Parts: sequence; structure tokens; C-alpha cells
Amino acid sequence: MMMRVLFLCTGNSCRSQMAEGLLRWLGGSVVEVVSAGTDPRPVHPDAVRAMREIGLDISRQKSKSAEPFFAQRFDYVITLCDAARESCPVFPGAAKTAHWSLPDPAAAIGSEEQRLQVFRSVRDQLAARIDDLLAEMMEGFLGKWSEMADPSQVEAPSKDSI
Repeated sequence: MMMRVLFLCTGNSCRSQMAEGLLRWLGGSVVEVVSAGTDPRPVHPDAVRAMREIGLDISRQKSKSAEPFFAQRFDYVITLCDAARESCPVFPGAAKTAHWSLPDPAAAIGSEEQRLQVFRSVRDQLAARIDDLLAEMMEGFLGKWSEMADPSQVEAPSKDSI
């Protein structure tokens, strides 16, 4: 059973792209992850840089509009900015929704190093939240497996079948 997750942000250029890359890497074959934006912009080069620092390459990821995903089913839809939450308060195909209000690293000011530090901080906050999300998903998987393995739910073989 594969879980489907959609990360939603306004521009789909920083936070949601980093979240997609992190969950794809950490979730492995258990999670199918996509990201989208309400007003998509190209992937920010500093998001690519911040992820490359931890060994993840998101340079081939593309910004996508949220619209094609509205008709799809997802186990989780997670908004990463207040603007996306306000413009998509109800996502029809979501089993569960969550809102992680994170600062927009693209709006960071200061030197190149100071701006990159904001991207790193958001990346690290995303990694911590994704770790919690995966723990929640695993509890759900384990619960389903234990229900399936519950001996009281299994019919005992008859003498004739032995």
C-alpha cells in the first residue's frame, strides 16, 4: 500500500519543492509525493543549492499548478504557506489535511549567505516535520497490518482441510 502526499504552496518554487524532494528520499517506495502551487514559479536556485548541501538533487523537479491535482485522491494534502491555505481551504481529494506555516525563503533579504541560511532553516524545519509525518504514516501502516494479522479475524482450518 502506497501513501500519496501533495505539498501545496503558492509558488511551488521553494518550500514545496524541498518538501517533495525530502519526502521522496525519506519515504522511499512507501510514499508517492508531488508538489504544486496556486501560482507556480520556476524552482528557486537557492532551494536547489540548500538541498544539494544534504546530498539531494531537486534540480530536475518542475513547478506545477495545483489545478490538475484537485480531482486526484491523496492520503495527505499539506499546505506550507498561509496564502495557499487560504486559496485552497478545501481539497476534495484529501483524506487528511495539514498546514505547516513556514516562512517563504524566497522573500529572505540580506547577503547571499544570509538568504541561503533562511533556505537551510526552512529545509531543516521541513525535514523535522516530514520525520513526524512518516512516523504517523508508519503507525497507520502498522495498525492496518495488525488488523490484517489479528488471529481472531482468521478462520481456523476445518479438520477436513488438514
